[in-house]
Amino acid sequence: MKVAGAVTPPGDKSITHRALVLGALASGTSEVCRPLTSLDARSMAGVLRALGAGIGPLRADHRVGIKGRGLGGLVRPRGSLDCGNSGTAARFTLGVLSGHPFSARVTGDASLRRRPMRRVTEPLSAMGARFEEENGDGLPLVVRGGPLKPLEHHSRAASAQVKGALLLAGLVGGVPVAVHEPGQSRDHTERMLRALGVQVQTSGDAVRLIPAASIPGFEISIPGDPSSAAFLIAAVLLAERGQVEFPNVLINPTRTGFLRVIERMGATVTVTATGETLGEPVGTLIAQPAPLRAVDVRPEEVPALIDEIPILAVLAGRADGESVFRGVAELRVKESDRLKLMADNLRAVGIDAESSADTLWVRGSQAPPRGPVETAKDHRLAMAFSVLHTVPGADITLSERRSVAVSYPAFFDDLRRIRARG
Repeated sequence: MKVAGAVTPPGDKSITHRALVLGALASGTSEVCRPLTSLDARSMAGVLRALGAGIGPLRADHRVGIKGRGLGGLVRPRGSLDCGNSGTAARFTLGVLSGHPFSARVTGDASLRRRPMRRVTEPLSAMGARFEEENGDGLPLVVRGGPLKPLEHHSRAASAQVKGALLLAGLVGGVPVAVHEPGQSRDHTERMLRALGVQVQTSGDAVRLIPAASIPGFEISIPGDPSSAAFLIAAVLLAERGQVEFPNVLINPTRTGFLRVIERMGATVTVTATGETLGEPVGTLIAQPAPLRAVDVRPEEVPALIDEIPILAVLAGRADGESVFRGVAELRVKESDRLKLMADNLRAVGIDAESSADTLWVRGSQAPPRGPVETAKDHRLAMAFSVLHTVPGADITLSERRSVAVSYPAFFDDLRRIRARG
């Protein structure tokens, strides 16, 4: 396969979520240009609308206006808040509502209802919020917010969703919050809050928020999502010749772990910084095909590439030697048990793979991958094995394809677009 052209991936999911939330909490009007329009982003916008924020329709390449309610100004919803498949929407909503003096029921789809929520509800309870579980450690649950107390929290695992939820609770509740993590997770919440004038200090393993009386309205242009770009970059690496350019992509260091790993695998991706938006660095990436070698991914690297492990495992399936992904237990509580399904599906298409409680082993093969793949309606799995299907002689059948709309609605169009003739 030859590749060519230029593709700007959809707006970054993490930045879109935070822009929507902070716009809803701002005093005044905000504008978000080029937001992600995926199902997860629509779920976040829908929840905030139900809480009284004025948010226009999410349309790609358009500006979305947000009329904020101010800190603590959201209103009690008339019905349950449906977060769809979005873990970020659920956990951020719980954090924001902890500082509001009313109760609300938070739920989601079948996949989201299986994901753990106590990792965020327990520290929020320590701040003074109350929760009623309907189904154990997960959704649905009812949150009753009110006056909050300061928090000093030590997370068992590095999680930007948990950290962000606690920082948002402190922001809304007007109390200081400190979060200690065993490794650095994505720092988008901290960067964006600082850009809006909130005091957020980082020292060692701790992030500390000093509450602000208000945050102003803002304008932001959402950069391309590097996690989405990773799947197309992987398709380029597996091609025979050519190159593809990816302009206007987020290059935050906590999101470029994928690039660091594929460099160790033998790939060369050129990164050129081009600007910044609300504290987030943006740049252009250029990728070319490359022969790949096995890699050892260490636990401390995982927080910066957790969403890219599925596509890295696929690349490992075409690399020379045996790759090991250590400390990836978090994959078991994503949209699916990604750790088990990656091993099962790789074996189903003819690639040796094994998984344990927190480790994945993959032995590369140059034989054409052929067989059925069970995506479990997980967008990352559907995209990863679609990329593997592009290698010569491949014959892979996905159990479904619609799940890609969760994060990358135009994925299949863009995957076809980079494939050049000749």
